[in-house]
Amino acid sequence: MNSFKIDYNHLSVADMFKLGVGPSSSHTVGPMLAGWMFGTYIIKEGLLSKTEYVQIDLYGSLALTGKGHVTDVASIVGISGNRPDNVDSNKIPLLIDEMRSNKTINFMNKKIIPFVESTHLVWHFDEFLPAHPNGIRFSVFDSKGKMIVAKEYLSVGGGFVVEGGNIEAENITDHNINPKHPYHSAEELLEICDKHKISIVQLQKENELAWRSEKETNKFLDSIIDTMFSCIDNGIKNTGELPGGLGIKRRAPELHDNLLKNSAISHIDPLTVLDWVNLYALAVNEENAACGKVVTAPTNGAAGVIPAVLKYYKVFCKGTKQGMRDFLLVAGSIGTLYKKRASISAAAVGCQGEVGVACSMAAAGLTAVLGGTNMQIENAAEIAMEHNLGLTCDPIAGLVQIPCIERNTMGAVKAINATRLSLKSDGKHFVSLDECIETMRQTGADMQDKYKETSLGGLAVNTVEC
Repeated sequence: MNSFKIDYNHLSVADMFKLGVGPSSSHTVGPMLAGWMFGTYIIKEGLLSKTEYVQIDLYGSLALTGKGHVTDVASIVGISGNRPDNVDSNKIPLLIDEMRSNKTINFMNKKIIPFVESTHLVWHFDEFLPAHPNGIRFSVFDSKGKMIVAKEYLSVGGGFVVEGGNIEAENITDHNINPKHPYHSAEELLEICDKHKISIVQLQKENELAWRSEKETNKFLDSIIDTMFSCIDNGIKNTGELPGGLGIKRRAPELHDNLLKNSAISHIDPLTVLDWVNLYALAVNEENAACGKVVTAPTNGAAGVIPAVLKYYKVFCKGTKQGMRDFLLVAGSIGTLYKKRASISAAAVGCQGEVGVACSMAAAGLTAVLGGTNMQIENAAEIAMEHNLGLTCDPIAGLVQIPCIERNTMGAVKAINATRLSLKSDGKHFVSLDECIETMRQTGADMQDKYKETSLGGLAVNTVEC
């Protein structure tokens, strides 16, 4: 595959945090959204009456790890008229059971048409669409079997979807919006803040006004915080095995009970705090692996890092409501740099683009709310990514379970340590965040495809062979 670099105009923090369902933002959320977009297009163009059946073609990484990531299910749910941000995940199994039993789907919830998985859903394991490894094509046919129209989509990570297979045409919130303080690098971000004598928090607050009022932004951020913490609570409450056939037992409930029963140990072992951080991350990622509702932050595979560090801030740093909003504003601003200058897709750059980016975002957010300067924030973000460089994505059986769940706990702990290191310094450091992001991009381009969400290398192969 060719390496690539995407240029974006402006991104809102809301682009970096999305509501969705697990287990993957690129392999579940993206394909579901693509299916909904395609179905919406068919209706808008007046082609529904001619549509007699639909075909779904999955390419590259979407095919290679699609079963474990339920990409097939997600794409079917999408063309059935469901968006990832509002779908009732509890109803998905029923929808799929009905489809398989009746061999039909209710296209966009408006027309029942034949659908036989073995015929109408095709896995292209050895074929990749140009520009990105996560490719999907939807086609509709008339009663004579003639194709009416076909559209290709690229799921480029974090729930972002490119229509038409053209990586340069990605549609973000609104490319015509002009924020007050536009920036495309960490260097520019720091220069603007220095020029106007403002913090990164204040800069981002002023930029978000280009999209919505401060009240609306706060409402959005509060909903993200509530969903993150609800996901932690659900992960602690729900027991049993994770789906997929590996027989992986949920660990968060037992760990939670153990911490409550042995609370006195915290007075002897201060590192018990890290056990709580581990718990928060485990809880979220076990919910994600079970196809529960999560926040894409910035991806589903890395969904536990930021909630875990945010919860750490609230519980152990006595964090305030406004502080948590500021945390997300700064984390989101750092996330946009990775999205603009590199990638947040494991299929493109390995897990350094998911857990690594989430770790960098969380470190920046935590540093900001603990009183760090702009330089210390940038330093923390750089430290966090520097020690995730080269991180591969090699999920066993294509499931977002091993090593993904524990990897989020490590990302959360690294983020906290990066913050502590930066706060003990003056913020001056040898490697800039921009240089680190570019190194991450180059490393991802050089990384063999078998280590980029294909389950063709690493733990995904050696564990089975052993």
